[in-house]
Amino acid sequence: MTYNPLFAHLKKLDWMLIGSIIVLMIFSCLSLYSYSLREANFLTFQKQIAFFFIGIFLMIGMSFIDWRIFKSHPYLLLVLYFICLALLAGLLMIGKTTRGIQGWYHLGLVSFNPIELTKIVLILLLAKYFSLRNTEMYNFKHVLISGIYILLPCILIFMQPDFGSILIILLIWMGMLFVSGIKARHFLILCLAGVLCFSVLWGVLKNYQRERILTFVNPQVDNLSSGWNQQQTKISIGSGGWTGKGFGNGTQVKLMFLPEPHTDFIFSAIAEESGFLGVIILLGAILVFTWRIVLIAMAAPDNFSRLFATGLAIALFVQCFVNIAMNLSLLPIVGLPLPLVSYGGGSLIFTFLALGILQSIRLNEAI
Repeated sequence: MTYNPLFAHLKKLDWMLIGSIIVLMIFSCLSLYSYSLREANFLTFQKQIAFFFIGIFLMIGMSFIDWRIFKSHPYLLLVLYFICLALLAGLLMIGKTTRGIQGWYHLGLVSFNPIELTKIVLILLLAKYFSLRNTEMYNFKHVLISGIYILLPCILIFMQPDFGSILIILLIWMGMLFVSGIKARHFLILCLAGVLCFSVLWGVLKNYQRERILTFVNPQVDNLSSGWNQQQTKISIGSGGWTGKGFGNGTQVKLMFLPEPHTDFIFSAIAEESGFLGVIILLGAILVFTWRIVLIAMAAPDNFSRLFATGLAIALFVQCFVNIAMNLSLLPIVGLPLPLVSYGGGSLIFTFLALGILQSIRLNEAI
């Protein structure tokens, strides 16, 4: 039998991870089709399918590239880091404002949010920094230096302002610090500093952001204004029952009671239309997805690849957790999409590129 290197390469990919992605893709496309029926415009649905196929192609293509290029060329990471800073700064001058956040470049039919690229680059950069100092993490100066890498993009994102993305970036940093072996007292100092910063930032939050937090504490404060979104998400989820109303038949989506059913609140839309059973399948796919990334991290050949895989797992799982908790009114609404499910071309493309690096790492493992 003739040896086919392409077939051999594809066979080594983590197909269980890819299978969980396909399940998430199906939920995404069905829900966006339902949303397109409401809008009588199928462009969003068609674009999402196109982005999925482009993303799958890029993920497989990226798996052919040796991941060690990022480990061996720190200057490449710095160049990418400064490109991200430039893109974030550019948003403040020419970025388009959507839902109160100046966070997108609009290029024809495509919107580009550099925050998604920034998250991946920061994971790579922190993985490189911590992997070189894994025996020195007892020294608090490494916490401070790595914090500078995080601080600069967070300042630019704060000026948009996008507090949800800042939260994810900070949790990525703290999670990677914890895995790298930070001292417990240093970790507690960071947690206390975070509480102090939130107390200070409360005074500079915009009114609608304060209202979201106050409404989370007491949803009955204003059901028709700041509390509307939380009320509608709970109604959508509760009305789905065991088997749901069927895709395209969700009344909260069709009658436009549920806001942003294609992005921030797509989980509620899915819960209404597919019911409890659909939600269980969706959550199962997210857990399998995260579990496979953690397995790759545990079997990674060195500290850099282990930290990158860990950082990616933290980024995706935490964002999934925050989005779902936000839909369930367990957390304030912070405007974060559900990874690989919510509509968004840039987010999908950069997530698939990161997963391509992960697949490249797996090809050098023995799972």
